Amino acid sequence: MGTPGAAAQQAPLRLDGGRITVVAYPRDARLARTVLDSAVANDSFPGLPRPREQILVAIAPDERRFRDWIGSGAPEWGAAVAIPSERRIVMQGSRAGSDAGNPMRVLRHELAHLALHEYLGDLPPRWFDEGYASYSAGEWGRDEVLTTSVALLVHGIPPLDSLDEEFYFDATRAQAAYALSYRAVVTLASLDPERGLSLFFRYWKEDGSMERAIRSAYGITGADFEERWRRQTERRYGALALAANVSIALGLMGLIIVPIYVLRLRRKRRRLAAMLAADEAAERAEGESVLRAILELGKESGGDGRA
Repeated sequence: MGTPGAAAQQAPLRLDGGRITVVAYPRDARLARTVLDSAVANDSFPGLPRPREQILVAIAPDERRFRDWIGSGAPEWGAAVAIPSERRIVMQGSRAGSDAGNPMRVLRHELAHLALHEYLGDLPPRWFDEGYASYSAGEWGRDEVLTTSVALLVHGIPPLDSLDEEFYFDATRAQAAYALSYRAVVTLASLDPERGLSLFFRYWKEDGSMERAIRSAYGITGADFEERWRRQTERRYGALALAANVSIALGLMGLIIVPIYVLRLRRKRRRLAAMLAADEAAERAEGESVLRAILELGKESGGDGRA
């Protein structure tokens, strides 16, 4: 048998299809073919013209190589990274853990980043970029984060202009930011059920202003949109988050209270057993005392009769 990692040392494979090139090591050949087929078959994105730029998808054979290829600026919890300036995507291979997610959905998410950047360049803020990628990939599971978000209950929903900062904290806060961003893009697209984001993107590209694009495409201000997003999110998920967190709190209380109750019950049982033992001892002592008294009385009576 070969040494561990020998497969990763073999020459990488290159697969081409349309504007997509996939590079992978032999042990990820099947995944590479699936990635290429999926990317070519689903190469359009909501509201955007069909992308034209040539892109490279690099599949890393292991965790170390993945970290080397994405660089030090990427978060530790990232499963894949799109690098728009290089028109490149780096994703984990078939040996990735379950936390890397569904590779086809991850791929779609990263492809959406590149498509959005190709059309709008650096115009979109981080929250819109991530929200649009999640929207394009159909990541409905993002909403589950909001149903158990303690931050949503305690701090409320942050303003959109400060949401970008949340992506740079720990994984928990970043996941909440992804979920809120996804919900914001869903809300924006729903303002025009027929055309979704297409007019909005066109106006944004032409004018360079997100605020004016919202006004032109949807007839409302950016502040009106943000208030609608906030209200809908709180109405839809606030009660669920409250119920979920009350359940969690009750569960934690149960973990604390039940052991205390058991300890107290045991103490009461020990005290009761001690009291019963003391009563029994007292009763035995009293019985023995009475018996001794009777015996003493009998002795005295017997002495009087023999005189």
